[in-house]
Amino acid sequence: MKINDVLKVFGFVAVLLLIVWGSRSFWEVRPSDIRDLVISFGWWAPVVFIALLTFRPLVLFPTSIFSIAAGLAFGPYNGFIYIFIGAIGGASLAYVISSFLGMKFWRKPSPKMSSVREKMAENSFFYILILRLLPFLNFDLVSYLAGAGKVRYLPYIAATAVGIIPGTIGFVFFGSGLSGEDRVHLYVAVAMFILFSLLLFFTRKKLKSWFGDSKDEK
Repeated sequence: MKINDVLKVFGFVAVLLLIVWGSRSFWEVRPSDIRDLVISFGWWAPVVFIALLTFRPLVLFPTSIFSIAAGLAFGPYNGFIYIFIGAIGGASLAYVISSFLGMKFWRKPSPKMSSVREKMAENSFFYILILRLLPFLNFDLVSYLAGAGKVRYLPYIAATAVGIIPGTIGFVFFGSGLSGEDRVHLYVAVAMFILFSLLLFFTRKKLKSWFGDSKDEK
């Protein structure tokens, strides 16, 4: 084994340990805790919030908690802007880390995953967009796999920018509604979640066929 491969393995293990340790440390953090922390910085609150969100993938902290916190701290409109900027930064950071480390063992997928990877290589934007829209997929997992799988950056980040919009709006409006300033925001968030869930439900067979499970599409 070459020295570069050894260094990559050790680097990945170090990152993995950091992620596990960080995730355990932040298990009990609530949206209100994040709000109180960033607001304490006064005028610097948006900068601190965006910085925290950018480096969030290092500990795999849920983006939904940050999105709700953004609504609580900044309202639905400014909150959306700050979440959007930070999420793009975090997605880029995770992509660069996984691309740099290589993670060769992630590049030996099962035959089914190989089919998905081939399709992603042919139409990176489309498949990353679909993965970003699926609510049950971990945001950072998609970012790390995209980097390790050598998905081109521009289609990846463009699809990420578009794909995070529905969920971000829903969670930010939900957080804003919880603040009690405007209950309409809470109703908007709930309506968006319901509509989006129905959309995914009625298109589930088509989604399966796009990812290689054509036997379910009849």
